[in-house]
Amino acid sequence: MKIIIAGAGEVGFHLAKLLSFESQDITLIDTNRESLAYADTHLDIRVVRGDATSISLLKDSKVSNTDLVIAVTSSETTNITVCVLAKQLGAKRTIARISNTEFIENKDVLGFTKFGIDELISPESLAANEIELLLNQSAFNDTYEFDDGALTMIGLSLSRTAAFVGKTVKEIGAKYPDLDYVPIAIQRYGTQYTLIPRGDTQFREGDQVYFTTTPKGVDYIYKLSGKVREEIRNVMILGGSEIGYKTARDLCNNRFNVKLIESSKEKAFEIADDIPGCLVINGDGRNVELLEEEAIQEMDAFISVTGNSETNIMSCLVAKSKGVRKTIALVENMDYFQLSHSIGIDTLINKKLLAANNIFRYIRKGDVVAMTKLNNMNAELLEFLVSPGSGVCNKIVRNIDFPRSAVIGGVIRNGEGLIALGGFQILAGDRIVVCCLPQSIKKVEKLFV
Repeated sequence: MKIIIAGAGEVGFHLAKLLSFESQDITLIDTNRESLAYADTHLDIRVVRGDATSISLLKDSKVSNTDLVIAVTSSETTNITVCVLAKQLGAKRTIARISNTEFIENKDVLGFTKFGIDELISPESLAANEIELLLNQSAFNDTYEFDDGALTMIGLSLSRTAAFVGKTVKEIGAKYPDLDYVPIAIQRYGTQYTLIPRGDTQFREGDQVYFTTTPKGVDYIYKLSGKVREEIRNVMILGGSEIGYKTARDLCNNRFNVKLIESSKEKAFEIADDIPGCLVINGDGRNVELLEEEAIQEMDAFISVTGNSETNIMSCLVAKSKGVRKTIALVENMDYFQLSHSIGIDTLINKKLLAANNIFRYIRKGDVVAMTKLNNMNAELLEFLVSPGSGVCNKIVRNIDFPRSAVIGGVIRNGEGLIALGGFQILAGDRIVVCCLPQSIKKVEKLFV
């Protein structure tokens, strides 16, 4: 697939890095010489220095033969312009990164596709949505919804008291036959090894396990994992960034009690004016005395989304030491993901990863509706739409030649989430959620083409 990426910033570089690993034909365009030089020496891609809104530059980059143009510069206006021009010059599909979330909320009314923009993404909006979802599923450290919650992916660490521990997948299935869930991936404690569970796979203490489940299955997983569904009402947010602002606004609209700490006096006043229901404190959130004065010990959740990853991690550790049950930190360094559970932070989120997940579904073959990578695990979760001509249509699950390093996590049929066991028949129009390791992606894609 031929792909042009406009913008060699953190999101653009991360996308180029992930896509180059898959041997895609990547052209990265930016005006910054240093960013391009770094990308050129570290990645197997073509780099072009210049303004991505230049028609002659786009033509030189063979935009007319391009399958996908992704505009992720820091300028919203530039991204929109690049996509409009690229589409007019023959690009098959375009994606623009934007910061104004009103565009996404009103994209159907405004009709961006008429202008030549196929998809709008906002990493900040994705991060805020992820935070809200994590607060709603408070006991879990990772979560993702398919089709507005018809199926939900949840990740959790198994404690010693969990009913799963010491038993195989088959034994749990026999003991609890009515369970609406499928274990889709396991990472053993203290390792970086991801495995797709089979019937004889045993759950162990400390395992990071991912399940897909229907809405009614969530309560069962709470019960069997020994986790307690705790209502979160009081939330403290550190940082009035775009993510902090949107998270505070959304949580206040959903009747959470929100305190937001922002070091900039001007920004603090702006947020206080825009979100009347939010208590905004102007101060340094790294000051433990300030946190104690603002009753951090009475908070149900602490979310740190400043522009500094280390500040976010340290402040979450302080919150944890004060008895806060749920902590979420925004980090930019992907290496920190491996440390999150061992150092005691519940969840780390990363804008680059969220944006990449959102864009990756356009790279995959077959009709991919949604896609996410599992945090700190070498696995992807893909949602395919089954067409009448695809290889799995009208087949029984057990008769499909599915690779061992992949598993069907569930099926969404007519808006309802279903767990697809061996005797389940797949029909045209079904949405199939599949978890697979990198080595099986191509084989899985072929089944849905």
